[in-house]
Amino acid sequence: MADRVGMLIDVSKCMGCRGCQVACKQWNQLAADKTEFTGTYQNPPRLSGKTWTLVEFIEPADFDKNPRWLFRKRSCLHCTDATCQMVCPTGAIKKRRDGIVHIDQSICTGCKYCVETCPFGTPHPDWDTGTAKKCRMCLDRVADGLKPACATTCPTGAISFGTRTAMLALAGKRSDALRKENPQSNPYLYGEKELGGLGVMFLLPENEPELYRLPNNPRLPTEKVAFRWAFGIVPGLAILYGMWRYFRKDEPAAAKSGGK
Repeated sequence: MADRVGMLIDVSKCMGCRGCQVACKQWNQLAADKTEFTGTYQNPPRLSGKTWTLVEFIEPADFDKNPRWLFRKRSCLHCTDATCQMVCPTGAIKKRRDGIVHIDQSICTGCKYCVETCPFGTPHPDWDTGTAKKCRMCLDRVADGLKPACATTCPTGAISFGTRTAMLALAGKRSDALRKENPQSNPYLYGEKELGGLGVMFLLPENEPELYRLPNNPRLPTEKVAFRWAFGIVPGLAILYGMWRYFRKDEPAAAKSGGK
């Protein structure tokens, strides 16, 4: 079995240059999104069917008192428990033996189930093709022994790529270095255990995932199915019971009339 690949993103090294964003566009020959200025240097404002990698410019809640930007590369996290694959009705979303999750465009029907259920909001519809699209972790490059375009172009070394085991080890060493630089820090490796372990992990300087727009405790949307079924069935049963009571109230009068 092929070793599972992994990517480590050290947010402490990211300077928001967006080289990874441009490299993704170039390698995958993705058209530009038409955008408008929205008061932030983050551009485009969100992922789309034509933007698979985005560097987010995050202004913390205390930005007015402590002006600073936090940067995070946003793209598919190639989950171990990939919800998108679980809900895909056509089998278009596949997970390779090396852990890369990709969408087979030839059989994707554009149902958007993956768009609705991804805990990280990664897949998006491409309105020109009518299909869903997302980062493929440059599987064509990986197949030829190359790193994904984003990891290759990163000038600060914020993006590392290799086997997931190697990325875990690298994250451990980097965490030790961060603690040595600042004994008060508490580095956290997001993605080591979340959702069974993510293919793309983030080394955060503190255990504050939500500060970087990452869900604190991501859950599979399929875990909520039983509750939602119950939430929908109970009102339905109540309506049926009410109807039964309504039509049944005339039965005694009918029986009495029949007795005469």
